[in-house]
Amino acid sequence: MEKSEKRSVLHMLDPMPHVSPFDINMAVDAGFDLIFPYDNVQPEQVNGLVQDTIFSRGPAGVKRTGIFIGGRDIGIALNMLETAKNAMVPPFVISVLADPSGAFTTAAALVACVEKQLKVRHGDELKGAQAVVFGGTGPVGIATGVIASLAGANVTIVDPFNIDMALDKAREYNSRCGSTLVGTYASSDADKARLVAQADIVFCTAKAGVQVLNASVLSDAMQLKVAGDVNAVPPLGIEGIKRAHNGEPMIHAVNSPSAVGIGALAVGDIKYKLQNALLASLLTTETPLYLDFRAAFDQARNLV
Repeated sequence: MEKSEKRSVLHMLDPMPHVSPFDINMAVDAGFDLIFPYDNVQPEQVNGLVQDTIFSRGPAGVKRTGIFIGGRDIGIALNMLETAKNAMVPPFVISVLADPSGAFTTAAALVACVEKQLKVRHGDELKGAQAVVFGGTGPVGIATGVIASLAGANVTIVDPFNIDMALDKAREYNSRCGSTLVGTYASSDADKARLVAQADIVFCTAKAGVQVLNASVLSDAMQLKVAGDVNAVPPLGIEGIKRAHNGEPMIHAVNSPSAVGIGALAVGDIKYKLQNALLASLLTTETPLYLDFRAAFDQARNLV
């Protein structure tokens, strides 16, 4: 290595008690030479950490330096991303990627995979589609709902128990992101069937190892075109969709005979490639990048 070439460095900021080993492994595979995880990072500490990072490497070094923001709360991550961006002092400017709990890359991959099958199998697009997100108040569910809404879908996010939670999350992220989410809850199969009956698209982003939609509920789907499930832990989230499915018929959606399913492995393949590409882009860009779910979805569309 020439002395003039700085080693690449990634600083990983996380408000949780530890940085995700998944994200650390991804950063290694993306090509960073040195990776430094910081846990229990408070939002008010981000400005100081960023400025310590940018002023210590010089104009050549900042091009070989990136910041990754993790955690589990996408609202906190978006705030930290904005704080990091505002902390830059040109020409000391570096790129930042936010992907809390993998939510942005997982959601982007899920929506992009569903969008592809919607086009290929049905000649349709997200714009104007009726979409329901089960598990819609968790990090991946919210990100999925916002991405699909901004792409033109009419999106309902569903909490399994709490209507107030769903309404609050819809209001918060509509205000923050410009989406038009509708919040509701579904605590019974009857509630789920009512929602599925009017859906063109179903996203299942609920807790791992919980079956959300069984065959009985799916039989009420009257216009379903595509369903995607990110749960890879048995029992899977949507009965009949297997992990490796990527456009296979949904045998239990008997009243929507052209409906197809997408499983967790198909989504995960795009998610892995997507996170790798976004991390690598921190090292190759000439113009500093500030990457969240929007950039993730743009890239995911290219990957599928």
